[in-house]
Amino acid sequence: MARLAELRSIVGQHHVVDGEDLRSRAQDFWNNVPTTALGLVKPGSVEEVSAVLSFCDRRVQPVIVEGGRTNLVHATLATPDMVLMSLERLNRLQPPNTDGMTVEAEAGVVLENLQLAAQKSGLRFGLDLGARGSATVGGVLSTNAGGFQALRYGVARDQVLGLECVLANGTVLSHLVPYTKDNSGYDLKHLFIGAEGTLGVITKAVLRLHPAPQTVNTALFAFDSFGAVVGALRTMRQALRGTLSSFEIMWREFYDFNVAAVCPAAPPLPIGFPYYVLCEAEGFAPDNDATEFEATMARLLESGAASDIVVAQSSRQRADIWRIREEFQPEIDLFKVMLDFDVSLPISTMEAFVDETATLLAKEVPENLGLHVIGHLGDGNLHVTTGLANPERKAEVQKLIYGLIRRYRGSISAEHGIGVAKKHFLDHSRSADEIATMRMIKSALDPNGILNPGKII
Repeated sequence: MARLAELRSIVGQHHVVDGEDLRSRAQDFWNNVPTTALGLVKPGSVEEVSAVLSFCDRRVQPVIVEGGRTNLVHATLATPDMVLMSLERLNRLQPPNTDGMTVEAEAGVVLENLQLAAQKSGLRFGLDLGARGSATVGGVLSTNAGGFQALRYGVARDQVLGLECVLANGTVLSHLVPYTKDNSGYDLKHLFIGAEGTLGVITKAVLRLHPAPQTVNTALFAFDSFGAVVGALRTMRQALRGTLSSFEIMWREFYDFNVAAVCPAAPPLPIGFPYYVLCEAEGFAPDNDATEFEATMARLLESGAASDIVVAQSSRQRADIWRIREEFQPEIDLFKVMLDFDVSLPISTMEAFVDETATLLAKEVPENLGLHVIGHLGDGNLHVTTGLANPERKAEVQKLIYGLIRRYRGSISAEHGIGVAKKHFLDHSRSADEIATMRMIKSALDPNGILNPGKII
């Protein structure tokens, strides 16, 4: 086709895949439906990204940008008339700057590779998530991903110092500064972080690094009440003096199910408690950190705040505890038609929200296959997952739960984005004026609407 031939002239003969050849590829990690698109283009430089977008803008050719293809909201869904753009060839990673504690990475760099490069330099990249082995820098920035350590280091947006991106018409905006303080006008990078590729294509970033902790201490708690969980979070934030990096809550049904699936013979804590928390602290005092951590855990147990505690005594035990939180294949197998709700709520309303969700599902959709709730409690982020045997009532379940989120004044997306899956519920968390302003920004930066059309708004 003429348009693919033109794209080949920009990026090279071997870096464009015909749409017919894409049909053997799944749409994304979560969806086995064949990919439908006009073709896939793989630029190898920012100049090629610019040329591709300039060409597509002139011809009003829609473009969908791909990262690691593990998003949960169908953000890379394409139709047969759309061109997919993969940034996998933009995978250059500069050596970390150990003095300034920064690193420059192209959009196609895999998150885990970035983490390892920082680690080898005695530094830490402050973002971690389960898809670390496939997620890319461009993907996590375009969705403003959160993950396990946002409690301490913040979300993806908080890791960015400078950014390079390409507008729909091919204009390159490059402000790759390696410093924190820069009040020279509008901070344009924040327009593109979290915009899911609808305003511009992120091609490179200067990212903040941190000193690599010298110690890690991990514990798993059981609690009899949600109030006790919240109290423990408050206690640990104070007693551990800023070293608390993860505080992952699991409701009973999820914990009991996953323990039975991944470690039935030797669960770290007995099943049956209402709440479980996996917490982790990372510090810089090898002589004192473990002692201080264990003393804090002991106080929580002795005071009755926690009902049971196990402290990991080895890296193997730590990995086994984390596996209960991170292993999702058994859940995928259980929930034939999975419905995952990634929400933010005030901590003060979480318990009531989950209780009401369970009651509503039992009453309105009694054939549901269960309710699993986990989350990054310190960030106000819960993952609420249920499933159905078939998709007939999927829309009804979505309407019920998103309606609850609206009533509790929560966010319909804490860290996964909006994409296609949540677009029709955006007004549950954003006002009409906010959405209208989003449309104005989209129209100004992408007047022909070629960038990820149909996503978010």
